[in-house]
Amino acid sequence: MNTVIEAFCEIGVSNHLSNGEKLYIGVNSHIRSHSIFYEGSHFLEALVTGHRVTVREKVNAGKNLQIGTLSDLQGHCDIGDFVRFHSNVHIGQKSKIGNYVWIFPYVVLTNDPHPPSDTLLGVTVEDYAVIATMSVVLPGAKISHGCLIAAHSSIKGITEADMIYAGSPAKKICPTTKVKLHDGTGDAYPWRKHFHRGYPEELVTSWMSE
Repeated sequence: MNTVIEAFCEIGVSNHLSNGEKLYIGVNSHIRSHSIFYEGSHFLEALVTGHRVTVREKVNAGKNLQIGTLSDLQGHCDIGDFVRFHSNVHIGQKSKIGNYVWIFPYVVLTNDPHPPSDTLLGVTVEDYAVIATMSVVLPGAKISHGCLIAAHSSIKGITEADMIYAGSPAKKICPTTKVKLHDGTGDAYPWRKHFHRGYPEELVTSWMSE
């Protein structure tokens, strides 16, 4: 209902990895042109994609997932509510992504510790984490609640909540609360205290009352 699928899309592509399960896309979704969705995935309401998105089988996603142009979800992963993938994002199999996560362009979530192999160690990204552009998250890494992974970082292991990590290999820099908004109006993090575009009013109210 109220879902738009634009031209040149392939929806419900079958393959042997889906176990014959149907593709489910919730109401009020918008799939833009030239996107490909395999069967066997499940998306709640208000899924939005850019163009030429590829989504493999066995993705289990919450509501209002946004997938940017040319992004690639390799399937067999879990994604929470209100997650934002910008363009050219690669999500490896066995990834587990929480709620309100931001992943910016050209980020790669990997899963093979000694490629090529059949060993897959998925990445975990907890609620409110931000992974900036061109970062690589290595197999089995855990990006904890509220972390900021700086641009061009290569991160592995288990991070501490609400900390900034930067570099290749990435190292802990400082708490995210040390970062100030450029306009001088306050702290940049937690970002939910000042950035509210696209989120429902009741959710924003709960954030502001924390």
